[in-house]
Amino acid sequence: MGSDDESDSGSIDVIIDYEDSQPATPPMEQPNVVGAAAAQAPIISSYNDKIRPLLDVIDRLRLLMVMKEGIQLPTIVVVGDQSSGKSSVLESLAGVNLPRSQGICTRVPLIIKLQNHARPRPELYLEYNGKMVPVEEPQIATAINIATDEIAGPGKSISDIPLTLVVRKDGVPDLTMVDLPGITRVPVHGQPDNIYEQIRDIIMQYITPKESIILNVLSATVDFSTCESIRMSQQVDKNGERTLAVVTKVDRAPEGLVDKVTADDVNIGLGYVCVRNRIGDESYEEARKEEARLFETNAHLSCIDKSIVGVHVLAQKLVRIQANEIAKCLPEIVKNISAKLEANVSELEKMPKALTSDADATQAMMRIIQAAKESLKKLLWRGEFDEYPEDNTKHGTALFVEMLNRFSDELHNCEESNLSKDFLTEEIKGLEDAKGIELPNFLPFEAFLHYIDDVVMSVLTRHWEMYYHVKVFAKGAAHNLVQKLREQSINRVKEIVEMEKLTGYTCNPDYMMEWNKLMKEQDHFINQISGTNMGPLPCRVNLQGFGEIQVEHLRQHSNVSILQQAFALKMRMVAYWKIFKVRLVDSMALHLQYHVHNLVHNDIDEIMKELMGPDGHGIKMMLVESPAIVAKREKLKNSIKVLKESKDSVAKVMDRIVVYDAYLV
Repeated sequence: MGSDDESDSGSIDVIIDYEDSQPATPPMEQPNVVGAAAAQAPIISSYNDKIRPLLDVIDRLRLLMVMKEGIQLPTIVVVGDQSSGKSSVLESLAGVNLPRSQGICTRVPLIIKLQNHARPRPELYLEYNGKMVPVEEPQIATAINIATDEIAGPGKSISDIPLTLVVRKDGVPDLTMVDLPGITRVPVHGQPDNIYEQIRDIIMQYITPKESIILNVLSATVDFSTCESIRMSQQVDKNGERTLAVVTKVDRAPEGLVDKVTADDVNIGLGYVCVRNRIGDESYEEARKEEARLFETNAHLSCIDKSIVGVHVLAQKLVRIQANEIAKCLPEIVKNISAKLEANVSELEKMPKALTSDADATQAMMRIIQAAKESLKKLLWRGEFDEYPEDNTKHGTALFVEMLNRFSDELHNCEESNLSKDFLTEEIKGLEDAKGIELPNFLPFEAFLHYIDDVVMSVLTRHWEMYYHVKVFAKGAAHNLVQKLREQSINRVKEIVEMEKLTGYTCNPDYMMEWNKLMKEQDHFINQISGTNMGPLPCRVNLQGFGEIQVEHLRQHSNVSILQQAFALKMRMVAYWKIFKVRLVDSMALHLQYHVHNLVHNDIDEIMKELMGPDGHGIKMMLVESPAIVAKREKLKNSIKVLKESKDSVAKVMDRIVVYDAYLV
């Protein structure tokens, strides 16, 4: 049994017992097994049937293109620099001839599905562009080239559209691999100048997901650290935890190879496997025998541990790594498919159904208007922000209080509230000209009404999003409604100010209390200006509630009676201004709340009437769906279909998988 941590991971553990299926061999006899038995036996042993169900479900999901739904699948991705020997390695594993040529052989991602089938005649076919093409084994390379030309075009250009090769053959390992174009930096004739960037982008697309297993093909003839494929894989797998290296062309550079694979200067976490490439017209059986002989007899290669040499070892490692990765990822894949399916079904249900009659359109319009009214009531009246929890700019009632407080502060800090500036000058001028004292003309509604406009537009846009043609008219109708409210509010404030300018009146007892308190300073102040007290005349006078006041400019007025009247008038204005500021803010608050209440409870219905129109043009517009909505609905339907099939496929195969609680051999 595994540890608690392993049990909690939810991974599926599968018996991987290829070692148990082989005859027990004393360690000293191991070289003979490699040299003889391994060369004669099928590339992979009978444990394929325990891995096949796992691979079947992943292949089925890949065929359904579930990766387009954001579901990542465990994938062996084969990368390597150009002429590194990738094709030879894949040929040895598949037992079939792949295209060979100078330059880039692989111009599209080639998905190779190997399936071990005990039948006398191999079964091979290609899948691309929605069709399945059976192929005879001798013609496989030609058929791949023809399919590649159809996908990527003739010539030497590349494409990221995959081509699938299925090989059902006795003795092949149960593997699915993706062979990618070999990396080249210098474009040859017929290739685009950015061929390196195109290849790099395709490779990074496949090796970046953490579920990908990177099979990095390296030539023994080069310094591994200089290989472009190593540099790319290290970008996404820095510690090499999901990278396996296969070293080719060992017969060309055997000297020092044992040091290169044991030193591991390039962080290959899953280890190395050294293989010999098939040469010329050798059969695959002959190539395996020659490979075994080479690692037995070559003075340099025979020093390499036999557990990391040979195509048969590579096949076993790949099958084991692939099976373990699938078993580890499958529960998460199931979870992701279910979550994505649930999300897409929910999103499709939220989309409006295509309307086919005037009655349906009318009902839909009424539902949307009612939903918009409810949203506006929450934001502007009840102070409920669940529909916009993170967007503070839509929190209407809170912003309403904030704006009124800010306006109140502006009133207290405005020019007219500076009590000591040019003290009594305006009052004296008013008395001499026999004019009334004007109050400041504040119009504080604009900011709040602009905000109301924004909120109404945002809410209506959200609720009408699925009906683009109507949304434009709805926004226009809403703007007209808010503009009407703006005009009413501005007229109301102007009326308040004009009334205050016409005559100042208040029955607030605080007014007389404040005025009497201020008037207690009058005699002292007048004496300081007129010089009735002995001593030098001061330039400034300290007045309670005002601070220090400049008084030099007042001595030009010899009429003490005018100064007294001006002081009394100033104190009345100061006391009244204090009352007026509070009254103006309160009046504005009541007025705004009254109109907001009417807006969210009654006036919003005006939008419905305007949309309907006398000729019912709004209803006709609702019957015409936006192309974007139609496309989105179809995309969701197709996605749901794929995800349901994927979920069913996984469920069927899961029943065939041998599951252990947390046990892995």
